[in-house]
Formats: sequence, structure tokens, C-alpha cells
Amino acid sequence: MAIEIVNGQEEFKSLVAEVTAQEGYKEPIAFAIARVDRGQKNADKVLQANFGMINWKENYGSAAVFIKALQESGCEVDFSGSEFTATLNDAFVQNAMNAFAPYIGEAIGEAHKNVQVIKVLANMEDVAKNFRIVFLFEDEAPKSVEAVYLKLYALSLSKVELRSVNLNGAFGILSNVAWVGRTPYELEYLRENEIEMKLNGTYPTIDSVDKFPRYLQHVVPADNTRVLESSKVRMGAQLASGTTVMPGASYINFNAGTLGAVMVEGRISSSAIVGAGSDVGGGASILGVLSGTDGNPISIGENTLLGANSTCGIPLGDSCILDGGLAIFAGTKVKIAPEQLELIKEANPGAILENKTTFRADELQGLNGLHFRQNSTTGEVIVRRSTREVKLNAELH
Repeated sequence: MAIEIVNGQEEFKSLVAEVTAQEGYKEPIAFAIARVDRGQKNADKVLQANFGMINWKENYGSAAVFIKALQESGCEVDFSGSEFTATLNDAFVQNAMNAFAPYIGEAIGEAHKNVQVIKVLANMEDVAKNFRIVFLFEDEAPKSVEAVYLKLYALSLSKVELRSVNLNGAFGILSNVAWVGRTPYELEYLRENEIEMKLNGTYPTIDSVDKFPRYLQHVVPADNTRVLESSKVRMGAQLASGTTVMPGASYINFNAGTLGAVMVEGRISSSAIVGAGSDVGGGASILGVLSGTDGNPISIGENTLLGANSTCGIPLGDSCILDGGLAIFAGTKVKIAPEQLELIKEANPGAILENKTTFRADELQGLNGLHFRQNSTTGEVIVRRSTREVKLNAELH
């Protein structure tokens, strides 16, 4: 069986309606086609998935075409689980080309990117084994390397909000590999061939050993976004337009990132989010849910400054300042003078703050206009109403 060449958009719509009406059909929340890198020792092991583009809650007609193309190429699609993956073949590509016939000439630029994918595959002599398709029917814990990468792409391409997708178990699914440029190598393969490769001069220059690739290996950032050292951003991070990531002590982990133009010279741990106009100073650290926040994800508001070598362990609102070298955790005791407390209340009319002078830092979490300082004489941490607005240099962002 095969899909006959579709003539016109109305016939295409009829084909889609026929596919989606079949018993048990389930509309995917996400789907995409990837070129996979397989293990050098174990060819059945997928080490990495490279997606030319992904679909997230969109392009349901293309999803129906891909499902029909799989079925007509001899693959039974299982809709019963949270995800389904399959290896593509030439019959799949030809079926998809026939279905997309009305749009083949329009597949340029931003138009019909799924058609572009199929056109590229059609120009290859053999797509067997190296190309896989994945459908996500529910946002449950991923079960395959392809599903993990699809979700990492969704985060890094801003198709989904940070902290909004289920990545439970991702570390157990991905293999720890040696990254040589964009190519992952099985560590076991390198160990077994180490002597020969070193003596004949073919041992690779390894950039890193990790389960995750680097962000820039898979994502083309916005024109006004700068990453000065590729190792500083992990795949699955999300960089809003205008973000600058400097070299040195900076780092942005997966499922973390920025919501606008941000200067990053410090560390943004997994699950941490930084608002537009903020500055994460040199060596500053925003703690993640696994590094000291007791599972409390940290968001930093807009126009907030984290001074050099500071540590932020609580969520902060807009226009806050954390002085350089200061470490603030949930249980840190801070002092607020009565007149400063009134000013803080004015800046946060919805906040309920007791009339006292000593607070736990987490009693102030999420509030705007706070300035955390340390009394150089007594060592006490004090909080004042911030008197200056943090502004980034517009020419740099």
C-alpha cells in the first residue's frame, strides 16, 4: 500500500480527516524527525538526536501525514503509550512526499517546515537506520533518547516555558559520552581502541564528557544573543533575545535561563529563571532545586542585580540588589530597620510583613525593591529599600 499523490489542498484536508478519524487515533502534543548518532560499539544505542525542526502543539495535519506514511510503509503506530518512536525508511519518505505534493513548491523559509524536512530526506539515497521519528502523546517522563532531546529542543527553542515539561528520569536515559565537536563517542569504545587510536594518531580531541550536549551544538540563537564560550550553556537552557553569556565563571544549566535581555557572568542552576534587564554578576550563583533550595525553584525578577560572587537561595522580585560576596539562603537571618520596613511595604502593597526587625530571608522571597547588604562592622545582614534601578547597557544587548 502507498499514499497516492495528493492533488490540491482540499484533497490534502480530506486525507488528514481520514487519518484522524481512524479508531484509536491520538493527536500528539509534539512530534519531530531526527537524525540520530548511534554508538560506535553498540549500533542499537542512540547517543544523540538532531532535529532540523520540532512541532509542539502545532501542525497537526503534518502529524497525521507522518502517521499515515508510517502505516503505509509497514509500521504499526502504537497510540496507547505516552510516546512512540520508529525508524524511517524510503517508503515512508515517498508516502510523505506524495501527501505533501500540493505544498512541495512552497516549502521555503518559514513556510511548511515539515515539508522541507521531507524534501531533504527525499534527496538522500538511503535514510534507513539513521533517521527516527518520535511522537509525544502525553507529557510524561520520557522513555527514549529521542523524547528527551525533543523536550530539550522545546525548551531551548522557547516552544515551552521553563519548568513546564516533564524530564524526570532523563539522566538515566541519556548515555555519558565523550563529545568531539558535535559527535558523541561511547566511552567504552574509546577505552577498547585507545592504544591503537593513540599510536596511529586518530585519538580524538575530546571537548567534554557529559550526558548533555552544548546549547550551540543544536540551537541557532537570536541575532542579538551572545554566547562567548560554547561550554557555558547546556542544551535545554533557554536564552531570550538579547541575553549575553560571558566567559569565565558563567554557566546556564538545562531547564533554566532568561526571559529577556540579561547579562550573565555567573551561574544559573537548573530550574532557575532570570527576568529581563537583570545582571548576574561575575561568579554569582543562583541555586537550583537540587543545590540548596529544598525544592523551591528560584525566579529572579526584572532589573535585578546579583553582585559578583554572591549566592542567591531565594526567589527575588523586580529591582532588587544582592551585594557582592553576600550569600542569602532561606534561613538566613536579616535585619530591617522600622523605617525601611515601611518603604518595603509601600513597594509591595500585597505583602503581609510583621512589624519586627529580624526576619528569615524566605519571609521576603519574591518581594520587589529589596537591597541585601552586610554591615561591615557587625557582620549582620541588613535589608533596605533599593534606591536605584538596575539598567543594562542597551548597546550591548
